Amino acid sequence: MVMKKPILVNTDLEIAGAVTWVGRSSMEIQLEVTQFSQDTPEPSESVALVANFTFVGRDAKTGKSAPVSQILPETGQEKLLWEEAEERNKMRKRNKADKQMNIDNEDKERLNALLAEGRIFCDMPALADRDSILIQDTCHGNSLICQPQQRNIHGRIFGGFLMRKAFELAFSTAYAFAGAAPRFIEVDHVDFFRPVDVGNFLRFKSYVLYTELENPARPLINVEVIAHVTRPELRTSEVSNKFYFTFTIRPEAMKDGFNIRNVVPATEFEAKRVLERMDAESSRLAEP
Repeated sequence: MVMKKPILVNTDLEIAGAVTWVGRSSMEIQLEVTQFSQDTPEPSESVALVANFTFVGRDAKTGKSAPVSQILPETGQEKLLWEEAEERNKMRKRNKADKQMNIDNEDKERLNALLAEGRIFCDMPALADRDSILIQDTCHGNSLICQPQQRNIHGRIFGGFLMRKAFELAFSTAYAFAGAAPRFIEVDHVDFFRPVDVGNFLRFKSYVLYTELENPARPLINVEVIAHVTRPELRTSEVSNKFYFTFTIRPEAMKDGFNIRNVVPATEFEAKRVLERMDAESSRLAEP
């Protein structure tokens, strides 16, 4: 989900969507949000947001994957969208396979480089870089009991509600971290691992995973939000969703020596999460 330009609150929006790719049991749907104004008369310049959603067909009785109807791209634009979606699908499969590889096959040098500064924070905090901060020290969280008014047509909690709560927490995390109002850029990735039911005790935790500071005028803040369905009576807590957001800082705030701190992991688990997101972002940027 990529925000291409700010959306005005006093101008109408047009939302259009279409199935752009299908596999055996999965499909990808692309949505475009356009907002016309006097400053952007051209249709191509009026696209404010583009989002790609992946859905999987499920058998209502068994819960297993079910085949979906096929589509045939005809125009040049449809064929281009199909190719891009197919590449994203292949990338998801590659990433899933990479996650299952043994740690011995991972890039040890990158892992150790990320952990080097974090070890100084843990072992010699007085000597740590004052322009850096540990991931764990950027943590924010909140909790809620899911209410009936938040359910969808299937009786579960609406995914859009979960995304909104995650975005609000991510925005607050970026705000408290940067010390200036952040500007939303994109939703990098959202995972729905299990449904959330009415009455569930839902806990959100948010962290700044890493920052990108190569361009001082446009620093990037990458935030992870994890949602847990918690059952205290059973002493269980299961991950229901993971959300990844990217923010920057408004240009007017980038003055008078203002700077964003570097974020470093303290544990190997944190370092793996950072590398996973960096690699996923690099793969996305490399797409045609």
